[in-house]
Amino acid sequence: MKMQKSTLYLLGILALIAIAAYIVTSKNNDYSNLSGNAGDIGPVSGDVQNIVIGIKNYNYYPNTVTVKAGTPVSISLDSSVRGCFRDFTIRSLGVKKYLKTPQDTVEFTPNQEGIFTFACSMGMGTGTLVVE
Repeated sequence: MKMQKSTLYLLGILALIAIAAYIVTSKNNDYSNLSGNAGDIGPVSGDVQNIVIGIKNYNYYPNTVTVKAGTPVSISLDSSVRGCFRDFTIRSLGVKKYLKTPQDTVEFTPNQEGIFTFACSMGMGTGTLVVE
């Protein structure tokens, strides 16, 4: 049985859409096996650096966030953030969490100085975390 090229293209596009929808809507948020320097993240205690990130021009805003090393950080996403952008990751620090509502936060303590990229789970939105 011969299939037309257009039919194969359509099936491929539908498969990609289904995979993307599964990733975005996946409720299994066990990220303990992430690669990266998870050992560089300490417990949250003391004064907390609260960061609220939104969306502007289809990317995280502010796009660059500066925090102090050794001080806990709490990041939340405001109501402008939708879709896969709510699945917030800083892979090199082993940070990943789906922030379903603006009240949800991801908390960690960066113990090393450096520049780290944050992104959504699909890499569509990105930003920079500068730890001084």
